[in-house]
Amino acid sequence: MKTLKPLPRLYIALTLLAALLLGVTGTAIASSTATSASVSQSIARSSTRSSASPILFVTQVPVPTDFTTIGAVFGNHKAGLQDVARGGDLWIRYPDGTLRNLTQEAGFGGTGLQGATAIAVRDPSVHWSGKKAVFSMVIGAPTQQYQVTTQYWQLYEVSGFDISQTVVITKVPNQPANFNNISPVYGTDDRILFTSDRPRTGATQLYPQLDEYELAPTVSGLWSLNPGSGDLFMLDHAPSGDFSPSVDSFGRVVFTRWDHMQRDQEADDDAGGACGNAKYGTFNYSDESASASYDLQHPNRAEVYPEPRSCRTDLLAGTNLNGHAFNQFFPWQVLEDGTQMETLNHLGRHELAGYFDVTFNNDPNLVYHSDQTPRTNSNSIGNMLQIQEDARQPGVYFAIDAPEFGTHASGQVISITAPPALNADTAVVGYVTHRDTASYTDTPSPNHSGLYRNPLPMSDGNLVVAHTFATQADSNTGTRSAPKSRYDYRLKVISQTGAYYTPVMTLTAGISKTISYWDPDELVSYSGNLWEWMPVEVRARPRPTRLTTTLAAPEASMFAEAGVSLVNLETWLVKNDLALAVTRNVTSRDKADLQQPYNLHVPGGVQTVGTAGKIYDVTYVQYFQADQLRGYAGASGTTPNPGRRVLAQPMHDSNAVHNNPSSGGPAGSVVIAPDGSQAAFVPARRALTWQLTDSTGTGIVRERYWVTLQPGEVRTCTACHGVNTRDQAGAPPSTNPPQALKTLLNAWKKSQTPTGRDKFVYVPLIRR
Repeated sequence: MKTLKPLPRLYIALTLLAALLLGVTGTAIASSTATSASVSQSIARSSTRSSASPILFVTQVPVPTDFTTIGAVFGNHKAGLQDVARGGDLWIRYPDGTLRNLTQEAGFGGTGLQGATAIAVRDPSVHWSGKKAVFSMVIGAPTQQYQVTTQYWQLYEVSGFDISQTVVITKVPNQPANFNNISPVYGTDDRILFTSDRPRTGATQLYPQLDEYELAPTVSGLWSLNPGSGDLFMLDHAPSGDFSPSVDSFGRVVFTRWDHMQRDQEADDDAGGACGNAKYGTFNYSDESASASYDLQHPNRAEVYPEPRSCRTDLLAGTNLNGHAFNQFFPWQVLEDGTQMETLNHLGRHELAGYFDVTFNNDPNLVYHSDQTPRTNSNSIGNMLQIQEDARQPGVYFAIDAPEFGTHASGQVISITAPPALNADTAVVGYVTHRDTASYTDTPSPNHSGLYRNPLPMSDGNLVVAHTFATQADSNTGTRSAPKSRYDYRLKVISQTGAYYTPVMTLTAGISKTISYWDPDELVSYSGNLWEWMPVEVRARPRPTRLTTTLAAPEASMFAEAGVSLVNLETWLVKNDLALAVTRNVTSRDKADLQQPYNLHVPGGVQTVGTAGKIYDVTYVQYFQADQLRGYAGASGTTPNPGRRVLAQPMHDSNAVHNNPSSGGPAGSVVIAPDGSQAAFVPARRALTWQLTDSTGTGIVRERYWVTLQPGEVRTCTACHGVNTRDQAGAPPSTNPPQALKTLLNAWKKSQTPTGRDKFVYVPLIRR
């Protein structure tokens, strides 16, 4: 665990006394009823404790329900009145404790009935200069009962928030309209990176994208916008969603990704049997087009990848497969142009998670994984949410491990040290607050100090969080018209008292409001303290150098031997919306991965064997692309509901298939070369996954993640499961020049240059 320097005992005693004097709820600060109040009306004084920098934060009218509502772990992007109550604001807290309501001062929002000018606010992020910030705001609410209105989260910039300045708030131009755009941050080139529920191609028939878990609306992934020109592109197509991106001090885009690559549990329920008998009305569209056919009376629910869930005993019967389930929110990284996407430092289940099973039930070499498996990290986690880099220690990250439901994504504060050069085998998770705080309970132990979210490691060494002393799962303890949450999130400083961190200081005296709104059927009223959360430090920061990559020597040598210009190939890839995926040796796997076959052999070629026992022949790499084909019509099953879920389909993108040499194997596959290498043209900006198969097309080793590549990207991997330090045979990562790449380049060159001369001219590839 990364240990923070304990604060002096006298300081802790004084801050504890100050917290007691302020009280848990404090003295409420009445908000002005004016929608265009003067600076003096929107400034109040909280604690007199000073800090190094101001803090921007958000207030939110409490929403007790925690399924796909504001603050939930997933599906929190929706802007409906039952998803996010109106009445919150964007605030700043100055170092002397002074508070200022920025949105109110700029003429947004108000108290009383929340109507056409009502607002909710979320996700502030400060520019490198410290002089402006970008955030998300939704404007509008029904003005009368039963009025159905539609609003969307949109991006705004705020400036003029120094104590003597006049606040200015403007809408970010050229952003996707009529979609929910949230969690914005500034790139190193001042592009704005954010998540959005805009469909991958913008096609409205695919809206909203439905997650792989509950068929609930989700954001489609991570996007990049040039506000001046309107240039927009997708960094990551995420079938179940991306969350809370940031650009760290090394220039990496770090974010939480929901990885849930398993078969549709709602469709399994529709099938009846051991999975359940709830009716969701699931069915498959014939394709992604607006005119796609479907049959609700005799629905097609076919799925081809991955293997069935454990409750589908009918599908597993007669196979050697254990049922497959996959569900985690783990840290990922990507470059600002969307290339080189992978889990943060190649950290995955083997380094972070507790328990998961083997794939085959008839191979004694495969080993069930538990947190007792030898590894450097002894502190398992379930999820890693709301990741923030330490302002004083580059490469140290704080985050929250919280359950999926019940706590509004609040739980335990954790930390991890993961600068780019750190090998995943040596990474260690730190438990900052006690492990008991990782979930809710009706019977808390003395170690359960409440629930935490939005960790903010400040440049002065303080650690600020949004905290509630509640330990139970939240629920509405009031009524629909007068909801009441168990949670009372307040901004607090936490400090080490003994082995773990606990709250020592409340940063405001409480911010209250009296509001009402139509939901739209019921008039909902609330009066009391608002939640305080999503804090960010206002300070200037060094702008990181924009990261780029170069082709490694083994792959570069294959381009040279084939006589192909890398720039020309990249230009062609961009034109055809393709990427090139290369693996040096698919038989090599990280030494920790003992849950899938690891004695692998290419017929007539290389093999990598980790132990005595069965050796598996692998002949093809079969690619799958994420197609939005799964719809649902509800229990009545008469009319499709909006949106579609992703299903894995054998790669059929025409540009990719037509330019890959025919494999003679399963659909969407390429041949594994004798040296264990593979190379394939694959569709860009669409989630992909893959498996190694034998000569009959039967899956042997399956990828467990979706990965997105960019147009023009040449993505190389050393192994099928990337090797941290040693593979299953004790060898280091592969360095062989991949022969499959040379074969593919020769075939491409021949197809592009029928006269034997390269017809392309040099065109520099510009990465966004």
